[in-house]
Amino acid sequence: MHTKSVVLAAVGVAACPTIWNIVARNEYRNHSLERFFKGKRSGCYVLAAWIFFSSLYRDYLFEAAVKANASATLIPAQNKALVELAKKTAGAVFAGGMTLVLSAYYRLGITGTYLGDYFGILMSERVTSFPFSVFENPMYLGSTLSFLAISLLHNSAVGVALTAWVQAVYWISTTFFEGPFTASIYEKAAAEAAAAASSTA
Repeated sequence: MHTKSVVLAAVGVAACPTIWNIVARNEYRNHSLERFFKGKRSGCYVLAAWIFFSSLYRDYLFEAAVKANASATLIPAQNKALVELAKKTAGAVFAGGMTLVLSAYYRLGITGTYLGDYFGILMSERVTSFPFSVFENPMYLGSTLSFLAISLLHNSAVGVALTAWVQAVYWISTTFFEGPFTASIYEKAAAEAAAAASSTA
């Protein structure tokens, strides 16, 4: 096994949401990017660009680990029929993942996708149409499915293991950090709006 490539990919997977959550929380409390780039939206767009390009680099590390460990197959190479079936399944899995990612982006827009809430750019109401009508975090699920598709396409046991790590990292991030903190932002905004309404009544 080419251990270095696997470790780099695993670190990249964990680093992305960790760093963007740290930066976003700092933004919510201190408005650092807003002040530096002179505006909420401009600051959010900068963070969006960083998230986008760092995610591309993470994807590169993932594929590099898969290719560097090509000998660690998920399905024995002699089982050609099953290997071909896995490759065909990869296409459907990838299409499903991209459908979730792109439809979620369509519903949320740039600021809704890239943590605009932390800049004070709040959605007017909770998005409940597809894919949010079916999945709690469709963009993260779609991303995970895309990694699984790459793993199946390359018949990679390392890829499947890293995909499981992707899912674990996303689950930890959304369950214990991003999800609760985002909910608290909207709860605080709702309480402030209610207080303002009562004071003018």
